[in-house]
Formats: sequence, structure tokens, C-alpha cells
Amino acid sequence: MNSFGRLFRLSIFGESHGPAIGILLDGVPPGIPLSEEDFSADISRRRPGAKGTTLRHETDLPLIESGCYKGRTSGTPLLLRFQNSDTRHGDYDAFIQQPRPGHADYIAGVKYFGCQDARGGGHFSGRITLGLVAAGVLAKKILAGVTFNSQLLGMGDGGNTDEAMTGAMAEGDSIGGVVSCRVTHLAAGLGEPFFDSLESLLAHVIFAIPGVRGVEFGDGFGAASMRGGEHNDVFVDEEGRTDTNHCGGINGGISNGNPLELKVAFKPTASIAREQLTWDFEQKKMAPLCIGGRHDICFALRAPVIVEAAVAVVLADLHLIRQSCLRGCFS
Repeated sequence: MNSFGRLFRLSIFGESHGPAIGILLDGVPPGIPLSEEDFSADISRRRPGAKGTTLRHETDLPLIESGCYKGRTSGTPLLLRFQNSDTRHGDYDAFIQQPRPGHADYIAGVKYFGCQDARGGGHFSGRITLGLVAAGVLAKKILAGVTFNSQLLGMGDGGNTDEAMTGAMAEGDSIGGVVSCRVTHLAAGLGEPFFDSLESLLAHVIFAIPGVRGVEFGDGFGAASMRGGEHNDVFVDEEGRTDTNHCGGINGGISNGNPLELKVAFKPTASIAREQLTWDFEQKKMAPLCIGGRHDICFALRAPVIVEAAVAVVLADLHLIRQSCLRGCFS
């Protein structure tokens, strides 16, 4: 569905070229200071404008429509809405007849029996992540004292990233990238041993971000080529700190108090300017396709803050669950 979380629950809505997009947050604790300006920094990190990003320009001004009173959260559902204004519906008319390779155009028609909003990718668009970024702002307020550091580690084949970007643009193509996220000052004890392990919940939300193709925690796939004595994190004090962090801050599906470390791989943007030969469902034959419109050459450029938000909403939910359990145990 389009909702996630138990105590800190978010429901995302909207389509890329519809009237508006946004997020509904339930379970936000009352009394948290909040204003539209609080969203500016993270929204700016997601905003296009750098080389290789889309030419679409939206104001992305958050409208707090409920759940906030006199500058503080009220404890009732918090609705955040963002208007869409810089839309070009005609750029996408052809993709019903000839779905874009690598996109959800075809499967959206199958899933929703042809009733889907296909403009700009509709609900499958990367634009919908704006609501997730907004939710991350609230989540980080709930996680007071926890620090996040997310960055783009590399693009393309990992070589000269500017060269890779320039080359892809010249050829009408796109490239992918890898984003890292490191969370410090995180309490131990968040997560469950099995289906709701911290890794499982993080992957659940991170894979909801369009274009994600892989998630690694700690050494990730590299751990498969290591020996146990090399991979084990030895404890160095009574606080549970370790001299290494091969496990990425998680043991048994539960945060262990050391930094949470993960990496996320993004595929190349599916919409490319280079001509592709693909199936035409009306003509019932292979036909050339040229994709117009405004698209990122590398969506991963704007993804660090999105990954950070996804991690934050999971941690905020688990934090509130743990607080609830502790109150129950010691009441």
C-alpha cells in the first residue's frame, strides 16, 4: 500500500503532474516546534539545479494543513501538501501506446486496468519522494540528538564522475550512483530479531524510493569474502563500543549503539534522450522511441537526503515503539 509505520505512520499521496503531492503523518508527538521554514534545508538538498538534474522547477513550498497549532505539533494527524505548478502533460501522451523501457508505464496500466495517471510517471515518479523528505524532517525532530550524514559516494563506474556525467549527457544517456548514510548517537535496542529486524524495515522503506537497486549494511556483500575473525567487531568497553564496525551498527536485527552505516545503489535514470527500439502496443511491432521532457541524467545526485529521510522515519517509529515498551515495563 502507500503507508508505513506503526506508531509514527506515514501515508504518501499524489502524482507527478497532478494538482499536488504530499504526506499525511499520524502519531507525531505533540509539542514539537514546527514551521514551514523547518523544511527548507532538506528540501533544498533534494531540489534540482545542479548539472545533470532535471530542468523542472517547482517552488516546493510546504503547506501545513493540519496537525500544527501556534507553531507546535498538536498530536493529531499532520498533513503536508506541495503544489505542482511546472507541469507539461503533453510530454507523456505517447507512453500509453509505447511504454518507456525501464519505467513503470506498462506495469501501471496492468496494475490499475488502464485507469492510472500516466503524466510524468504518475505515482511512480521520483517527484513523490518530496513527501518522504518532509516526513524525514519530522522524524529527525523526534530523534533529537541523533545525527545523520548522507552523501553521494560515486556515479557511473566510479571513475571521474564529472567525465561520466558529461559523456552520458553527450550521448543522450544516463548514469547511476551510490549513496551512503551514517547515523551516530543512535540508541541501542531498536529493532526486532526476525521479520521486523532493523535491516528489514530500513530496506522496506529504502526500496520504496524509485530507482533503488541494492542496499548494503556495514561490509555488505564484502562480508561474504571475509573470515569470521576478520568480520567480528570486538567490544572495547562496557558501553558496547567496538573497535570496528563491519556489521554496520546492527546485531541480531537490533541497533547496537555503534554508528548505523549503509550504502544504497541507484540505477541509471530510465528516461533517456537516446533513441531506443521497443514495442509499440498500438502498431503491434517494434518501433523507435525518443523520450522528450525533463529528466535527471543521474537521479542519485539528489538522493542522499531522500535516503536519509527513509532511514529517519524507520528509526523514529522504532524509537517511539521502544519508548512505549519502556513506559510499560517501568510503570
